Order: sequence, then C-alpha cells, then structure tokens
Amino acid sequence: MTLFDTHSHYFDEKFLPASERDALIGQILRESDVKRILHAGTNPATSRACLELAHRFDGCVAAVGMHPEDCRDVPCTDEALSELDGLLRDPLCVAIGEIGYDFHYEPYDRDHQARWFASQMTLAAERSLPVILHDRDAHGAILDMIRQHPSVIGVLHSYSGSAEMIPELARRGWYFSFSGVITFKNAAKAPEALRSVPPDRLLFETDCPYLTPVPHRGKRNSSLYLEHTVRAAAAILGTDYEELGQRATNNALRLFGL
Repeated sequence: MTLFDTHSHYFDEKFLPASERDALIGQILRESDVKRILHAGTNPATSRACLELAHRFDGCVAAVGMHPEDCRDVPCTDEALSELDGLLRDPLCVAIGEIGYDFHYEPYDRDHQARWFASQMTLAAERSLPVILHDRDAHGAILDMIRQHPSVIGVLHSYSGSAEMIPELARRGWYFSFSGVITFKNAAKAPEALRSVPPDRLLFETDCPYLTPVPHRGKRNSSLYLEHTVRAAAAILGTDYEELGQRATNNALRLFGL
C-alpha cells in the first residue's frame, strides 16, 4: 500500500538545515507508507526549490505557482508569467500551484490576487495542467473563478469549504484533499465534507510543516504523520485504512498524470 502526500512545503525554514531535511525525506520514502510526495511552490524561488527536490528524490514531483500571499508586492506582468511558464516545462512539474485566494489577513488586494489567479488558470488551460488551489475565507470567489475557467480542473487543497459546494465541483471534475485538520476536535465541518466527496475524487496531504494531525499537534508536521490523517478519515468513513489510502493514491496519480 502506498500513500501519496499531495501537498508539502519542504523548502520551509522549519526544515532547515538542508542536510536534516534531506535525511528526513529519505527516511520517509524508505521507511513509511508514503512513497510519493508532491512539493508545492508558492513563488518562483520556492517553485525552483520544489523542482530541485523532485529531481533529487525518486517518487517526488512538484507544482509551480504564485501563492495569493506571495504575490502581494509582485506585479502580474508578462515577464513574471513567462518566468513561471518556463518552470512549468520541467518534466517533473505536474501542476500549477499553490494558487488561489486568501482573504484572511487584512489588508489584502482582491483585484491583484484575482489578476494572478486568473492568469495562472489561463496558463493551466494552455498547458493542460491541473491546478492546486488555496482557499482561505474565499469560498464564493474561488467557485466563481472555477466557473470562469471550465476547462481547468485540479484539487482544492486542505479542503475547508462546505459539503454543499462539493457536488457542483465534483461534476466539474475537481478533487478534494484533506489534511490533519480532520483530526482536530474543533473542525466540525470537515467530517461532513469528507463524507460528501465521491470516492474517486478524494486525496490526502500534510501541508507540512503546518496542520500537524493529532496526536502530534503542536509539533512540526511532515509526511511521516500522513498516516494519522488517513486513519482518521477511514474511521469517519467506516472503511479500511489500507484500502482508503491506496484509493486516494490512485486518484492522485490519475489527477497528476503519473
């Protein structure tokens, strides 16, 4: 049985020094059920770091993109988009992400985020790549953008929307990834949303170093802890851990064309 951590940030400073990070990734891929890891970029520099990790470790792939927080002070110019487009041509780049909307921290420039988001959705359509969406306090706006780009599919990472949103998104071909949040006692919506996801559209992730699942909440997260999230999901769904984990891995392989 193979688990696929479909969203990680091993470029984060919490994983420094690099020698310890590299040893950790190697340990995960050798000794845990996690045999696949997607490294998700948030700007050109971190996207390049993700591609480098993908090339160095078997079983790893990368996503390239401009996060709605990282784009705050970066004009959405043809030159900036061309730089991203060049990274997309790497054979181990399997998605555009992490992109989307973040309306949590004020002040934020909604129009500026929208320009970056729409431009990257257009790139996804042109390159026939899936996208990895960040949605924080922006459910309606995210849905509007998806409707404006009907040929683009992808995954809503660490899904935080309602169960009611899922049927339309699933009809449009979208996937839903769940993180350690489903193990939190105060995450009342997550189990209901999880139960609403079609079995062939379900993915799992860590979003490490963030969103560490119980019983390790408060520690730095890593792909070693993905098992806790999948086991919690299996309990919520009343299904077998290994069956659920392999099914989610197969879904991820299909979405990312692997």
